[in-house]
Amino acid sequence: MSLLLSGLNPKYLEAIKKFRLIDDTFFNICFEGSVECMQLLLRILLQRDDITVTEVVTQRSAHNLYGRSVRFDVIAVDSNGKIYNVEIQRADEGANPKRARFNASLIDSREVAKGTEYQDFPEIWIIFITEKDILGGGLPMYHVERTITELNHKEFDDATHIAYVNGSYRGSDALGLLMQDFFCSDPAKMHYPELARRADYFKHESKGVKAMCEVMKQLQDESRAEIFTQVTAAIGMLKDNRPVEEITKYTSLSEEELQKLAQQLR
Repeated sequence: MSLLLSGLNPKYLEAIKKFRLIDDTFFNICFEGSVECMQLLLRILLQRDDITVTEVVTQRSAHNLYGRSVRFDVIAVDSNGKIYNVEIQRADEGANPKRARFNASLIDSREVAKGTEYQDFPEIWIIFITEKDILGGGLPMYHVERTITELNHKEFDDATHIAYVNGSYRGSDALGLLMQDFFCSDPAKMHYPELARRADYFKHESKGVKAMCEVMKQLQDESRAEIFTQVTAAIGMLKDNRPVEEITKYTSLSEEELQKLAQQLR
């Protein structure tokens, strides 16, 4: 082990070796601010060589005063003002169609300035990269567009597009090679130099590895804080004799965990 890395958590270092781009934590840190990687990704997914990315940010939160908020994986903007939201989804539920609807609505509410004319609303792409073929058609990628049923499914041009990328696709074309890279933990075996360089920085260079360790510690601290908040809320509800079914609805605790917690309070 390098002396520069000797003071870091060994569990973090072992986890970093195994990280792949399909793991959202690693995807987020690799794509944060990387115009090069994002431009490559979008050009392959949308099969267009003229996309020029001007901005990339990850983990941007969109707060909703009247309901649920969201934290996006990656938001990118191109030279034409089009907005791309790319989400890594390992679990099927994460790529629920209604999540695409929700993400698009919050992007509109966040990115569209007050007084903007409807015809000037930006074009939005919501893209899910999923671990499995959750739509079940055996295709590399799926495009979802609104159409007008009574007009022979003529396109309803609201400038909102949804796409699902089948992460299990392993063809020899550009998309197939991209998905192979997304599931590869060794940068030396990646096909695309842009992705390999970025992954190698966070896996093998001291500054990159330290940055990864800091992110992992922050996530662990946030997880502990969230668990503490959930347990505290559950204890209060248990003391008020609220039904277990109600408590599970408002916390992330299972019925088994609540039963153990209730026994400790007796």
